[in-house]
Amino acid sequence: MELLDAIHTRRSIRKYLDKPVPEEMLGILLKAAMSAPSAGNQQPWHFIVIRDRTKLDSIPSFHPYSKMVLQAPAAIVVCGDPDGKKWPTFWDQDASAATQNILLAARDLGLGTVWVGIYPEKDRMDGFRKLLGIPENIIPFSLVPVGWPDGTFEAVNRFRPELIHNESWGAK
Repeated sequence: MELLDAIHTRRSIRKYLDKPVPEEMLGILLKAAMSAPSAGNQQPWHFIVIRDRTKLDSIPSFHPYSKMVLQAPAAIVVCGDPDGKKWPTFWDQDASAATQNILLAARDLGLGTVWVGIYPEKDRMDGFRKLLGIPENIIPFSLVPVGWPDGTFEAVNRFRPELIHNESWGAK
């Protein structure tokens, strides 16, 4: 798949087929995540892969917008670790880039994903810390359910020229 095709046909997939995701594919997603840019190449991320059905099924009890994980055969939690980094205030941008790389790599493989925000909501972060034993200094950032989509990917034109400003605000 061409990169622009992946970008333009990537969609938030919330319904999955009852079919496991091969370990090799999850490895490809994680490798893509770790290829994301990061401030000063500090790579302040950690990833938790969840396949355990009991853990996946418990997530909606503390995250109200994660019900799609009930169908997903796997999920990846992207976490940030700003401690001791030269640029500690940029960890969330780095984690965002890693999350986006997961979404695009999954699209390339024909997998469905959706970005489910965790940070900065304290109750969500606490829920993931408790469920997955995440230390206090590590920040749960995003949840990415992963599975085979129950549906198709279609390009949608989201380009809005009125949101573009040239040289200064308001210039078209």
